[in-house]
Amino acid sequence: MIVNNVSLEAVAVKGEQYPTSGLPEIAFAGKSNVGKSSLINLLINRKKLARTSAAPGKTQTINFYNVEDMVYFVDLPGYGYAKVSMAERERWGSMIEYYLKKREQLKLVLLLVDARHKPGDHDKLMFDWIVYNGFRPVVVATKADKLKRSQLPKHLKMIRQELGMEKSDLLFPFSALKRFGQAEIWNKIDDILELKESHTN
Repeated sequence: MIVNNVSLEAVAVKGEQYPTSGLPEIAFAGKSNVGKSSLINLLINRKKLARTSAAPGKTQTINFYNVEDMVYFVDLPGYGYAKVSMAERERWGSMIEYYLKKREQLKLVLLLVDARHKPGDHDKLMFDWIVYNGFRPVVVATKADKLKRSQLPKHLKMIRQELGMEKSDLLFPFSALKRFGQAEIWNKIDDILELKESHTN
């Protein structure tokens, strides 16, 4: 997909605030500060449309970005940030749970984890929850540029093992800074949307 037109169409905390156009949706899940907004911005060729912040826990709503009137990129609230109150974390969890369970337009979930570290308990729970709701998430290992090239295969293997991924599950290393992994992710999205374009970095 060639991206020229993108807009933040809806900011939702409950189902009745979701868009009603029926466009397919690609959801982005991950712990706070893992790089969801940076990935979305790179995919849509924008610097600041998706809200990024140095402060974890910034995304407190479900944000729907209309991409070319063909698909919504859906930025889910980041999870696992300890300084947010338990009540707030439970509210975000309920929001994510409701969206994954109820949203018929949802076609693909991208689960972002930090390439440098073992997936945490929240990452494992989210992976299992996505699978429970009928999806095989595409896992995106962010901040991969922080690792030496020789370290990357070991870390990707560790992520697969910790999450209990199947051999057929997709895992893409990604760096917003170095801009690698972008083409592979877009090609998967195009495949889901049955578009035939091929992207290159």
